[in-house]
Amino acid sequence: MLDRTFKRFYKQAAAGEAEGGFTVRLDGKAVKTPAGKPLVVPARALAEAVAEEWAAQGETVRPADMPLTQLAATALDRIGPEREAILGQLQAYAGTELLCYRADFPPDLSERQHHAWQPLLDWAEGAFGAKLTVTTGVVAVTQPAGSLAALAAQLAGYDTWQLCVVQAACAAAGSLVLALALAEGRLGGAEAFDLSQLDETYQIERWGEDEEAAARRAALRRDVLAAERLLALI
Repeated sequence: MLDRTFKRFYKQAAAGEAEGGFTVRLDGKAVKTPAGKPLVVPARALAEAVAEEWAAQGETVRPADMPLTQLAATALDRIGPEREAILGQLQAYAGTELLCYRADFPPDLSERQHHAWQPLLDWAEGAFGAKLTVTTGVVAVTQPAGSLAALAAQLAGYDTWQLCVVQAACAAAGSLVLALALAEGRLGGAEAFDLSQLDETYQIERWGEDEEAAARRAALRRDVLAAERLLALI
């Protein structure tokens, strides 16, 4: 039900208690995930925010306009049941960490990357004991095994909902370090997104931006901000 638009069939949406947490009811009937599971979340504030998304829909319900609902369903249908696979995907991002790949030309872009990204890599080293190697150009670099293990250990300590925040932010930002910085309160969502788009922003400043690229960036920004809000509500 949450992967395509459909005609609104309910009048009221309200949050309430449920076994194991809180849920959203549409005219008294509990919402379910696409996999058919009860949409039960761990905090009343999150359930109320999800209910607000349902209440705000018009004659047509558009799941794309309900990011918290989608994230909650993802946590229940994918993150929990597929935890080990999700951890593996996130650990793969660490091996190709965006912030470690710098331009060697032009000099002003290289300098911008260093000043914007290096503090986050230094933070990751201090916070997790994960010192990551920086490279320039397109030459791939193999990250130290100990650093990758340290990041893996940090991820393994997150519960389903925290992991959902990291997965969503990482997918949108293309960086595990930025996603962890968001999850740990080191960065806000807007800053994390801006840092992930540093190269793209540089190109836009020089050449402009077409509508398709602008729409794509807007969608990615929305996803990062939704992850930030989910974190605040859980």
